[in-house]
Amino acid sequence: MNESQYVIDEISGKDTWRIFRIMSELVEGFDTLSRIGPAVSIFGSARSKPDDPEYLLAEKLAFNLAQRGFAIITGGGPGVMEACNKGAMEAGGTSVGLNIRLPMEQDANSYQTISLDFRYFFVRKLMFVKYAMAFVILPGGFGSLDELYEALTLMQTKRIKRFPLFLVGSEFWQPMLDWLKSSVLERGLISVQDLELFKLVDDPDQLVEFISWCEREKCYDFADNVPRWPDGTNQGNEPHPGAIISDSKQAE
Repeated sequence: MNESQYVIDEISGKDTWRIFRIMSELVEGFDTLSRIGPAVSIFGSARSKPDDPEYLLAEKLAFNLAQRGFAIITGGGPGVMEACNKGAMEAGGTSVGLNIRLPMEQDANSYQTISLDFRYFFVRKLMFVKYAMAFVILPGGFGSLDELYEALTLMQTKRIKRFPLFLVGSEFWQPMLDWLKSSVLERGLISVQDLELFKLVDDPDQLVEFISWCEREKCYDFADNVPRWPDGTNQGNEPHPGAIISDSKQAE
């Protein structure tokens, strides 16, 4: 057993010098990422293969976002992360990989224009959140779910602004949303407003338009009762003047 992989257990009163290592990761991250401009953090499974639908979708999505001027931030590993970095690089955009040292799975992919290495997960997670103006979650496992609920909790508790958060793929995510509504919401463990913190999408082109609209309108600075989404939806509120509304909705 490689005990050094348990980095939290290593921190004790006898080796608080590790604080300086943590500090160095923070300083390098802040200094590097503060210059990348508007960025989107994209999460998904490290186990997706190049011919999997999620891989191809992630590559297309990142390519289109990069063409709109967004930097793409991923965990820097294989699977969906690799697909996003690849798409961003092929579009000539900024492709950021926040690599983490793990005993399995994590080998840095070769499609990064900016590459940072982290030993501590909590420092890496801070960088995902601090430098993104939108979060996109594709199908994934514990790591993707961790990033999803971390962002939701920070927005729910108003520790960060209400940045747009998208779940991509209704077939994958709908069962979780049904559970949130039927079990968690019904028991009063979350509120109806908490379910407005994210949006389920299937169309990558629509997703790119959503994110572009939000950056243009600075939707994350809207008051709490103003719709966050470009179609004007927000639990019955009136559409924001800058909303993208389809012809059919205008006709209504």
